[in-house]
Amino acid sequence: MNKPITLNDEVNNPIRKVMMGLEYALFRTGPLTMAASQVCIFTKTDAAMERPDIQYHLQPLSADKPADGTHRFSAFTASVCQLRPTSTGHIELKSNNPADYPAIHPNYLATEEDQKTAIESIKVTRNIINAPALKPLIQEEHEPGIQHQTDEELLEYARNRATTIYHPTGTCKMGHDDMAVVDDRLRVHGIEGLRVVDASIMPVIVSGNTNAPTIMIAEKASDMIKEDAAQTVAQAV
Repeated sequence: MNKPITLNDEVNNPIRKVMMGLEYALFRTGPLTMAASQVCIFTKTDAAMERPDIQYHLQPLSADKPADGTHRFSAFTASVCQLRPTSTGHIELKSNNPADYPAIHPNYLATEEDQKTAIESIKVTRNIINAPALKPLIQEEHEPGIQHQTDEELLEYARNRATTIYHPTGTCKMGHDDMAVVDDRLRVHGIEGLRVVDASIMPVIVSGNTNAPTIMIAEKASDMIKEDAAQTVAQAV
C-alpha cells in the first residue's frame, strides 16, 4: 500500500500497538475486535460457469507465515481458495508398527482442472486489485510479483506457495458403498451404538465454509438419535 492504513502499520508501531490494546481493554472496540478476514467473495474463474469455483478472504494485513508476524511494510492480503478441488491424494502405511507415522501424499494440483483454477484465480485477483477503487492505493504487488506473468510461471508460483485451508472433511464419509464409514443415519457400519457427527461424514466437501453445514449435521443427528431412542422404548413396551 502507498499509505500506512493497514494492520501492519498498527502492529509495527509500538505506540499504536499499545493504544490498540488499551482501546480493546477499555472499550472493547478497535482492531482487536476484528475477524482475520474483513471481506469474503465467492466468484468464478470463468464467466461461463454456472456457480462460483473460488472463494476470497481479504485481510488488512500481510505476513509470510502467521507465526512470523506481519511484514514491516504496509500491505493487505487477498487469499483465494479453490472450492471443489479434483486432485486426490492418499495415505500409505510405512510398516505394521502402529507407532510409525503414515506417509501422506497430498497430490495437490495433480489435475488439469486444479492447475487451471490456480492460474486463473491469480488473474482474477489481479483484476480485482486493478479496480478503480483499489488501484490508486497500491504501490506494488508483493506476491506473486509482476515477474510472474505466463501461465507456467503462475502455476509454478502456486505449487511453491499454496497451502491447504482449515476445512477438512470426508474421512468418515456417509453412504452405503464399500468406502463409506457411516450410513444415512450416521451409524458406523458394523459397530452398534456408535455414530460419527461432524464434517467428516460429508461424502464430498461443501463449496463454502464448513461451520454452518456441520451445525446442521449435528441438529439432524440429534433428531435421529432421539427418534431411535423413542422407537427403542416403544418396542420395549
